[in-house]
Order: sequence, then structure tokens, then C-alpha cells
Amino acid sequence: MRRRPSRPGGWLPVGTRLALVTLTVLVAVALAVPVRADDLDNRAREIAKKLQCPVCQTISVADSPSELAAQMRAIIREKLAEGWTEDQIINYFVERYGEGVLLEPPRQGFGLLAWVGPAVVVVFGLAIITAAVRAWVRPRPEAEPALDPGDEDRYAPELERAVKDA
Repeated sequence: MRRRPSRPGGWLPVGTRLALVTLTVLVAVALAVPVRADDLDNRAREIAKKLQCPVCQTISVADSPSELAAQMRAIIREKLAEGWTEDQIINYFVERYGEGVLLEPPRQGFGLLAWVGPAVVVVFGLAIITAAVRAWVRPRPEAEPALDPGDEDRYAPELERAVKDA
């Protein structure tokens, strides 16, 4: 049995059509399957690591034992399950708690000072140390003799008189 080659606008062979339908179904199923719980938990933990617990200052929401942190972790999981992006979730918490909820300061505006400030201080400190070391190591000019041998004879009578008067 011979098949006719497909022509523009004509039918594709049955095998090709079956492969395309199968591929379409597989892609649709893959997109429709919800994110696995492990993956969801891992993503939620990564986002929670970027947020500071409002109760336990300097501890991330991921590591905090507080009840508020547990509620925040649950909200993060909910938002991820709803399809929210990481940025949307972080912005959600920033709107409610302010930028203080971010474990790392933003790299713009006033928060940029927290990133650039330490480097400026280190560079300034190194410049001061370098200047101090150069000043200590710089060779000192040789001291000139206090008196020339010929000056001693000239000033000797004056010195003797000053010593007697004292």
C-alpha cells in the first residue's frame, strides 16, 4: 500500500497526526499539572530566606520559630500555589511591613548606601593606613651639627659667662 506524500493543504499521514496529537496532549498535561509539593516548599523556603521576621529581628522568615513567621511561610506557599512570582510575593510583604521586612537592603536609593558604604570605609581606611606607613618609613633628613668647630671658640666666653650668672 502506497501513501501519497502530503501536499500543501492536504492531509498528513496518520502516524504524523497521531504524534502531533500525543505531543499536544503531553504538553497540555505538563502545563496543567500543579507544581509538586517538594518544589513548592523549596521555592517557598528560598523566598522566606529573603524576608526578615518582623518579630525576631535579623532572623529570616524561613528560620524564625515565631507564629508570625509561620503565618508568613503559609502565605508564601499559598501565593506560589496561586501562581504568583517571587517578586510579586516579596512586594506583597513589603507593602504590608515596609522595606524593613527585606533581609537584604534594596540596591537602590538609600539602601544602596548599605552596599557601597562598607567599601568606601575600607578604601578610606586603607588610604589613611598607607599615608601613616609612608610617613613613618620616610627617611629623616640628617641633623646638622649643632656647632662648627670654629664656632666653639667664638661662643665659649659667652657660655662661661651664662653659666656663672646662672
